[in-house]
Amino acid sequence: MNSPSRFSSARFSEIEHDKMSKAQWGIVLISGMGFFTDAYDLFIIGVVLKLLKSEWHISPLETAVVGATALVSAAIGSFVFGRIADVFGRKYIYGFEVLVLGAGAIASAFSPNIWWLIAFRFILGLGIGGDYPVSATIASEFAGKKTRGLMISSVFAMQGIGLIVGPLLAIALLSAGVKQDLVWRILLAAGAIPPLAVFWARRHLKETPRFQQLSERQSDELQEKAKKTGFIEALKDAFGGDPQLVKWLAGTSLCWFFLDLAYYGNTISNQEFVTAVSPGGSQVHDLFLSLLVFAFAAFPGYLLSIFGMDRWGRKTIQMLGFGIMAASFVGIAFLGDAKSIVVPFVALYCINYFFTEFGPNTTTFVLPAEIFPAKVRTTSHGISATVGKAGAAVGTFSFPLLQAHFGLPGPMWVAGACSLVGLGLTWSLLPEPKGLDLEEASRDRAFGDSKQQPAMQPATA
Repeated sequence: MNSPSRFSSARFSEIEHDKMSKAQWGIVLISGMGFFTDAYDLFIIGVVLKLLKSEWHISPLETAVVGATALVSAAIGSFVFGRIADVFGRKYIYGFEVLVLGAGAIASAFSPNIWWLIAFRFILGLGIGGDYPVSATIASEFAGKKTRGLMISSVFAMQGIGLIVGPLLAIALLSAGVKQDLVWRILLAAGAIPPLAVFWARRHLKETPRFQQLSERQSDELQEKAKKTGFIEALKDAFGGDPQLVKWLAGTSLCWFFLDLAYYGNTISNQEFVTAVSPGGSQVHDLFLSLLVFAFAAFPGYLLSIFGMDRWGRKTIQMLGFGIMAASFVGIAFLGDAKSIVVPFVALYCINYFFTEFGPNTTTFVLPAEIFPAKVRTTSHGISATVGKAGAAVGTFSFPLLQAHFGLPGPMWVAGACSLVGLGLTWSLLPEPKGLDLEEASRDRAFGDSKQQPAMQPATA
């Protein structure tokens, strides 16, 4: 039997390029639109809630529920869509998640009250969550080993564009004097345009060569059995005899959990940033300040991750990102009052944003798409994303409470500790798949004799 590396290089030669092909860049575009909307919506809901406070008299509890609802449903969507894509194929499900996302965005724009908005946000979150494992896996399975990190991180980096377009559209509408009741509806509805624009292309995308080959190597009887097998049994079957894969699943899930706990919880410091730099500024002015941070701190972080993923390695970048995040969080905690020490606070805030996007915010998305076998790849990515969103929910709820009791240093100390834990977990639990083809990186027994597979021990940075 062929070894995984020899088998894959022969079978998948059409996608093994030293540089990204035009077709591969097309896949990046249609796969990345879901992440554009993810970041757009994450930012824009804060603007919408500010506009609705006076109109609907929203309570703090209702505001918290709106923020958490999409995170909870995203966790569900990641798991459900991930499992479906492993059982029936990536193409089978691809495109329907953006229909769910688009329907949630459009329905949200017509919400008559806060509880309808919460219900529609739940639908939107299902689509966003479902896009994580399927788009990541499609990018990884259409990529060559020399450009796989570039391709997957480019899909995720579409978030950076969404972060910029959100405040730009809000600034344009508010500056044009559009009525507030219409502004928030336009902002929510606009989130449906990018994903729905790629629905047709997603539905006509070919099945990935890896899943197609996996299906060809399985008999009809085995395929029918797989469709009836529960996800726990499927994981046991794929991971059985290789405890390293279980260790890696723990690593990808826990690293994502602590990253999102710190990252989503830290959104509270955004208001501190705006207040410190421009106390009493208008809403348009505050949006402009946020735009500057996204354009000159967050977006360059995404770009550097694209540049460095296949050069420096995922594990190295993730450890570096977690380390700088920890240092900047602790630095902000030491400063205490952002309003009295503006320049150091702004510097640390921007550094943190840059290294979060350059580091673990991107790599926690990339790694699960590479290091798990084809028959449980989207399931494993979905599990990792689900655990991550649980961390986001914990951070979103707990950080405001910590700030209320301890001031800004309270949640910053916790975020710093989370970042250090993420660094340790990355070092101890995760491998470095840089330079390996997908079958070697995932120890995929379906594509060769596992006894011939080289053991890939977790590499130090």
